[in-house]
Amino acid sequence: MHDGILTKVSECQLGAGGLRQARTAICQFLQDGCLVLDDFLTDKEVEELRKAADELIQDIPTESHKSVFSTTEAQQRKDKYFLDSSDKVSYFFEGGAVDENGELLVEPKIALNKMGHALHWLNPIFKKYTFCEKVKETCFQLGLVDPVVVQSMYIFKNPGVGSEVIAHQDATFLYTEPVKLVGFWIALDDVTLENGCLWYASGSHLSGVHRRYTRNPDPNSEELLIYNAPAPSYPTSNFQPICVSKGACVLIHGQVVHRSEANKSERSRHAYTFHVVDMNGTTYSPENWLQPNPDQPFPEVYKN
Repeated sequence: MHDGILTKVSECQLGAGGLRQARTAICQFLQDGCLVLDDFLTDKEVEELRKAADELIQDIPTESHKSVFSTTEAQQRKDKYFLDSSDKVSYFFEGGAVDENGELLVEPKIALNKMGHALHWLNPIFKKYTFCEKVKETCFQLGLVDPVVVQSMYIFKNPGVGSEVIAHQDATFLYTEPVKLVGFWIALDDVTLENGCLWYASGSHLSGVHRRYTRNPDPNSEELLIYNAPAPSYPTSNFQPICVSKGACVLIHGQVVHRSEANKSERSRHAYTFHVVDMNGTTYSPENWLQPNPDQPFPEVYKN
């Protein structure tokens, strides 16, 4: 496993040697575009997040809109439920889990693709860990001056049905000028090649933002969301896997290209992820699909 920033941070207090190690970790992140922080959460903390997710599943309204989420299909481009989910806890299902009448074909715990996009603010357990001291210290060590949380998701990647996530950059969806976007991806299961680990292209964050996913300016179009360019083609050989133990946090630069395979194993690969933008000298694009509710602006990391 990789050494993490938080280990280095505690060592910083011991003198110049620790400070050098912390700088090495930051340099690795800036060079590669990803960094693993092992043991970011304890087993007990992981179980608290999983329990909170289970309770949210039990609370799905029986008449809840059955929205399918897929990175390989275009359903959500026409889905107002998806578009309006920035300030809610919304539920998104795997393709094939919902029939033509909007009824679930399997139990929700298996059918769900993810929950999002305001878990970090509306659920007390997810809020507790999103704004915990470890997150604040990590943001500080990364040099983020005014970090805010723009979205959060609980990703299920259930055994046998958890779908592929195609190669993408987070800045495609959460664009800022300049790009100051970091993803926190926390493993709530042991993550392996078999159950759909992350893969990333080291150094790909140095090549700019390859395309944008924005609100459609055409009010007469059925497509509420559009890409401004075709999907780029990325050689498979460019990617390397990130296999981690539960409790690890993977820091993901907003421009690094990453993906994950479908979960074809018999074990789950749950993860909690949220995205942080440093708003210091930064403009969050009004064209982004996700926009803050005027009554609920993006919450500041250091003040919560």
